[in-house]
Amino acid sequence: MLSIVCTPIGNVTDISIRQAHALFSADIILAEDTRRAGRLLSDIAQLLDLERNEEQKLVSYYKEVEFEKIPDVLRWLTEGKRVALISDAGTPLVSDPGYLLVQQVIKRDMTFTVIPGPSSVTTALIHAGFQLKTFYFAGFLPKKNSAAIKMVKSWVEMKRLDPDMLIVFFETTHRIGETLTILESILPERRLAICRELTKTHESVVRGTPAELRGAEYRGELTIVLE
Repeated sequence: MLSIVCTPIGNVTDISIRQAHALFSADIILAEDTRRAGRLLSDIAQLLDLERNEEQKLVSYYKEVEFEKIPDVLRWLTEGKRVALISDAGTPLVSDPGYLLVQQVIKRDMTFTVIPGPSSVTTALIHAGFQLKTFYFAGFLPKKNSAAIKMVKSWVEMKRLDPDMLIVFFETTHRIGETLTILESILPERRLAICRELTKTHESVVRGTPAELRGAEYRGELTIVLE
C-alpha cells in the first residue's frame, strides 16, 4: 500500500495523528532528503512519545532518481510492503517528486491513499489577506528571464478572464529581486504578499506593490501571492 503523506511545512507540532501513524507504521519511507526525514521522524517521536522502527528503511527519492527508483517501489508494493512518500516539507507532488510513481500505480490499478496536511500554498493565500474566490498555482517561475516574462504576461490574460483570480507561486531568495523587477514592469499596480518561512520561528509576511517590496533582502523559503 502506498501512502502519499503530507508533512509540516516548518512547525513539527502541525503533525497530525494520521500522518504520524502512516509514517511510523511504514516499512519504507521515500524521501527527498533522508537526513532531513530522519530528523523529522526523531522530532515526531519525541513530540508524541513514539518509538522508531529500527527495521524501517529510508530511501532517497528525489527528482533526478525518481524514474530509476520506480521499479523497486513497485516491487515493494507488490510484495505487500507499506510505503510512504514524503517531500522535504508540505504536500508531495506539488512542485516535488511523486507524479511518475503515482502514474505507474494508477496504471497498474494499485491502491494508494493521500493523507492531507499543511501546504504553503493555502497557508500563504490566507496570510496574504486578499479576497480569495479563485486562485492559480504557478509553481516555480522559470529560471530564464525571457521565460519568466512570458509566464507573467500569460497571467495578464488569465486575469482578464477572471479579474478576481489570485496567483500563487514559489520563488528562491536569489531570484526574488529579478522576479519583482519583472512584476513591476508588467503588473506595476498589483499588490502582492511575500510570505517567508511559514509556520517557522521567523515567519513573516510583507505586502505591497512590486516597487515597494523590491530592494529588501528576503531569506528562507518564499511563497508569493499576487492580487
